[in-house]
Amino acid sequence: MIYLDHNATTPLDPRVLEAMLPFFTEQFGNAASRQHASGLAAARAVETARAQVAEVLGADPREIVWTSGATESDNLALCGVARAPAYRKRHIVTVNTEHRAVLDPCEALERQGYDVTWLGVEADGTLDLSRLAAAVTPETLLVSVMHANNETGVVHPIEEIGALCRARGVLFHTDATQSFGKLPIDVDRMGIDLLSASAHKYYGPKGVGCLYVRRRDPRVRCEPLIYGGGHERGLRSGTLNVPGIVGMGYAATLGPDAGLGTLRDRLERGLFAEIDGVTVNGAGATRLPGTTNLSFLGVAAQRLMRRLPNVAVSSSAACTSARAQPSYVLGAMGCDEARVRGSLRFSVGRFTTADEVDAAVKAVSTAVVAVRATPDADGEAC
Repeated sequence: MIYLDHNATTPLDPRVLEAMLPFFTEQFGNAASRQHASGLAAARAVETARAQVAEVLGADPREIVWTSGATESDNLALCGVARAPAYRKRHIVTVNTEHRAVLDPCEALERQGYDVTWLGVEADGTLDLSRLAAAVTPETLLVSVMHANNETGVVHPIEEIGALCRARGVLFHTDATQSFGKLPIDVDRMGIDLLSASAHKYYGPKGVGCLYVRRRDPRVRCEPLIYGGGHERGLRSGTLNVPGIVGMGYAATLGPDAGLGTLRDRLERGLFAEIDGVTVNGAGATRLPGTTNLSFLGVAAQRLMRRLPNVAVSSSAACTSARAQPSYVLGAMGCDEARVRGSLRFSVGRFTTADEVDAAVKAVSTAVVAVRATPDADGEAC
């Protein structure tokens, strides 16, 4: 298998696994049981990981709240702030290319009487900041804009957005699931008040994530979604996943990968050279170095993937692909139906090799030619 779906999940780095293993066996204590050595050892490991994650963000370790992953973090950020008694405003601004973990909570809040503004994007997937500025009103509580898009890799100008929000007295949340551990982040310089991240997107384990919640200038108020013991300074109750947290912290220390942009460009150049009718979705925008979203003219992505049993790619976000729906992200960028249905996302990672990229180019090119030659072979529209 040539694995080119790192935006869906990354393999666990062996160094991360090695750091985690002791906390499954001999150091199995509950981090909340600090009356004995086993619990204290677990608590110390949790705080070490908290500091490791905070360092990547330029944050205070006390501002890191452990969660089960970015979906929970997004829900806690949006619903927790919206429901906090300290705030009276009921207007939220977000973007229609956000992850479902942001869009769905916003829709839920809308049903509960909150006012949500859904901003569109340009053809390259970027956000026009003048639209954002015009959408913010005196009643706006929170702006939520992701750092990097999970399908196209398009990177939003987070620092400029943070400055705009700070100048207007509005809280700013960013879903940094795809950028944490890959792009530089400084919560103070970028004006970020809340930030979501997940370990399994940067070579850590599944089932653990975090939410950064600013403690000063301003101090962000947030209501918990889960009650039962007051863990994580009252923001997220429940026994901590110590091995997972250790893995998330250690993965953060390994730093970003070099050379992903070179591999992505090699993939794009190879496909452009082998076949015609290939379009880069998000071309011209700043993108994550390891991500490309390509549309193949006259080809249905689902048919194409069936001819690629040994190449792991995706046709939409991993969270929504089970619904067999076309990409709403590309639709929001103004792509027509044929272009949307003919799109595949390729995302390279730490362990991807140039030889694998070349082999994938050959396999995809061969598959595209075969699908174009037999458009009605399986009764499915080309």
